[in-house]
Amino acid sequence: MTEKATFEMISRRRVFSLLGLAAGLGFAIPAEVLTASDADAQAQTPTPAPAPSGATTGTERRQERRTGRTERRTERRTGRTERRTKRRTGRKERRTKRRGGGEATEKK
Repeated sequence: MTEKATFEMISRRRVFSLLGLAAGLGFAIPAEVLTASDADAQAQTPTPAPAPSGATTGTERRQERRTGRTERRTERRTGRTERRTKRRTGRKERRTKRRGGGEATEKK
């Protein structure tokens, strides 16, 4: 009845196999638990409350931003064409002055 406990040295192979087994179980068990809990979580999600009157939703705010950007872009473009037209008429006037004047001068 007097047995002495003997401790064995555990080999590296045995340690790595135990670690591999533990890692495999660690990945497999949470996957099983999560798939069951996802279905429960979806069934219990509350419906969103309607927005109070006067408040804008995210979609409305985004639409307002887009409309504002479009208007600003249109203003920039029309201003650009007006400036271009003004420059062209100014060039024509300066050119006619340099060439000696009015309608009598024609291109040859």
